[in-house]
Amino acid sequence: MAMNLLHRVLCRSSIWERTSATRIVPWTLSGLDLGGTALEIGPGYGANVRALLDRTTTLTGVEIDPELAARLRTKLGSVMTVVEGDGTDMPFEKKEFDSVVCFTMLHHVPTPAQQDALFAEALRVLRPGGVFAGSDGIDSRFFRLIHLGDTCVPVSPDTAVARLARVGFTDIEIETGATNFRFRARRPD
Repeated sequence: MAMNLLHRVLCRSSIWERTSATRIVPWTLSGLDLGGTALEIGPGYGANVRALLDRTTTLTGVEIDPELAARLRTKLGSVMTVVEGDGTDMPFEKKEFDSVVCFTMLHHVPTPAQQDALFAEALRVLRPGGVFAGSDGIDSRFFRLIHLGDTCVPVSPDTAVARLARVGFTDIEIETGATNFRFRARRPD
């Protein structure tokens, strides 16, 4: 995982977990039903887990960083299934989940091609009619500054609709805020 020290400290803090639970997850998922089985790609330190458990029966997380996956298993393994794996090549069956989510992690995927592969994998593991939703930061000088030394490849909300449609999603919505954007898309029936 390519995250600088400041970023790692922030992402594992109670402040970030509270921000996620009270602002990021509610805004991103407002009005959406995640169904009974949800998958979070890139749960990192687990800041979103408790907020997600209020919205689904069964939560699985796929985390690429072995240390974070082990930490998640120790900290939250009793309430979610943690799988060490890559969001661009997930070890799940086709059509296994009612929903797939990701929060503030897409910019850590090293290339646009790998981001598109992650989108395609989200589609593959979703059941027909399932929702893929998430949020990420908008590129800016400040955004780049806090990511010095990180892998930082921002996804432009201006191109997100076309990229999600290209892999097969429909009913795509993008909403832009001051510093971040949210997306929602469905796997066709």
